[in-house]
Amino acid sequence: MSIVTTKKSSFDLFNPTEDHLSLRQSVASFAERELDEQAKENDETESFNHMLFKRLGSELGIFGITVPEEDGGHGLDPLASVIIHEEMSRFDPGFTLSYLAHEVLFVNNFFYSSNASQRSRYLSKVITGEWIGGMGMTEPGAGTDVLGMTTQAVKKGDRYIINGVKQYITNGSVGQVFVLYTKLDKNAKKMTSFVVESSYKGFSVGKKEEKMGMRSSPTTQLVFEDMEVPEENLLGVENGAITHMMRNLEIERVTLAAQSLGIARRCVDIMCDYTVRHREAFGKKLMEFGQIQRLIAESYADYQAARALVYQVASELGPDVRNSLGAASAKLVATQMAERVSRNAIQVLGGYGYCREYPVERLHRDAILLSIGGGTNEAMQKNIASDLKKLWSE
Repeated sequence: MSIVTTKKSSFDLFNPTEDHLSLRQSVASFAERELDEQAKENDETESFNHMLFKRLGSELGIFGITVPEEDGGHGLDPLASVIIHEEMSRFDPGFTLSYLAHEVLFVNNFFYSSNASQRSRYLSKVITGEWIGGMGMTEPGAGTDVLGMTTQAVKKGDRYIINGVKQYITNGSVGQVFVLYTKLDKNAKKMTSFVVESSYKGFSVGKKEEKMGMRSSPTTQLVFEDMEVPEENLLGVENGAITHMMRNLEIERVTLAAQSLGIARRCVDIMCDYTVRHREAFGKKLMEFGQIQRLIAESYADYQAARALVYQVASELGPDVRNSLGAASAKLVATQMAERVSRNAIQVLGGYGYCREYPVERLHRDAILLSIGGGTNEAMQKNIASDLKKLWSE
């Protein structure tokens, strides 16, 4: 049982079409059946489930969701991507983060910044799941300050020579192909992007991070030492990467927000099940105590409010439709909400919540990353204020 049903009304923000409803039902069923059981073990061992990831393409068919059908994808919208991320994150947010890095940070990003020749070489491999993708943007000394990056590409004949280090790269140790952001001049305020393969000479994987949460998703450094990249792997034009980077950040932020929704939803479900069906104190069901009612009621209301915002913003996004203000707001609200709700769940379950018998402590650890990745919440606050200032200055 869940606090959310998949019954479709005549108008439904969360399942606006039959395709969206069918997608939610199939992903929800797969996630409960396949993700839940393996999540605890892979969190404890910090292991990436390669075989299960492949099945997302071969069996579930959810790679290329936002790629047009004529190019081998499903031709759906960012809202469909939000549905997938919410449903999968109920059971394994870490595994879902690797899906996000592949599907959003690589597939969607690559498709909308590449040309026909590049798509013919790479798209089918990542849509089938033959190859795993990722993105290289963050650096040891340049996270939120993305223009402070120092990874440099120098043109030499028919190729580019790239040197630098990328930090905290999801799928870094398991991926075969990455969208990589660089500068042609270290002092420039413009960026240039490439599609690069892990097999390229000069490409290596650095240290694997030992993380608090999202432990079933591998996070590593990527190191480039005189890495040679063919000029045909330039995405778009030189110094033109900021536009498609910012466009992709918006869908990244709403899908990270959707992961927060999945975490919160599972936590509320667990709190309700535990306090109504299982736990009694002083001869009464735990749900009958006012202190517990407050924690559960506020968690449910916070989840529903954040969910409405995230889905509304996602419904308004598209490859040619920008909404920086909405995407930043959705991420800020949803990620803060997930941390509160997962912490409430630990408190409601008491000792059981603090121990690993129930998944709420893992979900809380996973939730914390979502206020950091894709732009910190402090950056979201800055972006929101900046966008509002522009609106009121017009």
